[in-house]
Amino acid sequence: MKRRILLVDDEVAILLTLQAVLEINGFEVETAASAREAKMKLRASLYHMVITDMRMESDSAGHEVVQAARKSAYNPAVAMLTAFPMPGSEGDEHDADEVLVKPMNTNDLLVQIEALLVTHEDKKRLGQQRNLQAAGVGSKKPAAKKAGAAKAPAAKKVSAAVRSVAHKKTSKKVAARAKTLVGKNSGKLARAR
Repeated sequence: MKRRILLVDDEVAILLTLQAVLEINGFEVETAASAREAKMKLRASLYHMVITDMRMESDSAGHEVVQAARKSAYNPAVAMLTAFPMPGSEGDEHDADEVLVKPMNTNDLLVQIEALLVTHEDKKRLGQQRNLQAAGVGSKKPAAKKAGAAKAPAAKKVSAAVRSVAHKKTSKKVAARAKTLVGKNSGKLARAR
């Protein structure tokens, strides 16, 4: 199953270029050229990820898209795309999971998207398991084992992406970031057990 991404940007050249890059790399992409259009699409369809420009028809348009995505029942991963990042911003101040700075090397972008999708799905899965445990469904040990089993394929995907980046001699910073994400998730799994 292809993973679905909603791509939001008011600059048509960027929108179409990113759409082409993502589709060539196996993603199903829908686009929106405004926050208003994005919010309508978020209500009408399901997405694994939303990538939105920060500034579009207004300075707060990207934030509106992030908030709409956060309110959706299916809880997609959210990345804020900007050419003007605030120093030290990591996404938290905008409620996004990640801040992507444009322009960006295509391989770096793909690795960051893959890493974000994997870690976001792992967080959702662990949250669901904790909710089941809190509700008294199943014992704690089997849930921890399931969490570990679910993590292994995800970690392999991120590791493969890291190797791919290293092989293609792209940004060492992105490869290091992806390795950090794998390490962070491994620690969470150990605490869940």
